[in-house]
Amino acid sequence: MTTLAMTTGFVLILIGLYGALTNRNLLRMIVGFTIADTGVHIVLVAVGALPGRTAPILDAAVPPAEALARIVDPIPQALVLTAIVIGLGVTALMLAYAYRLFVRRGTLDIAKMTELKW
Repeated sequence: MTTLAMTTGFVLILIGLYGALTNRNLLRMIVGFTIADTGVHIVLVAVGALPGRTAPILDAAVPPAEALARIVDPIPQALVLTAIVIGLGVTALMLAYAYRLFVRRGTLDIAKMTELKW
C-alpha cells in the first residue's frame, strides 16, 4: 500500500511539474502546480504510514501501554493538513493574480506579457 501511494505521489508531482513548465497559459500552470502539490501531500502521508499499525486513537482496542508500538505517528498527518490549507491559500492567490492579469491585459498567455523581459 505504501509503495502504491509513493508511486502515485511521485507520478502526480512529475505530471504537475510537466504541466506547469510546458504550458504558456497561466490557468494551466496553476493547475499543474496544484497537481504537484497534491502529489507532495500523498508522498508525505505515505512516508508517515507504517504497515500493521492502526489510527492514533486511544480506546479499548489500543491500551495506552501498547500505544507506542501499535499506532501510527500523527505528526505527518497534521503537517499534511496544514500544508493543504496553505496550498489552498496559495492557489487562491495565484488565481486572483491570474484574474487581475486577464482583466488588465486581456490574455492569460505569458508569451504576450513582455514588459519585464530583458
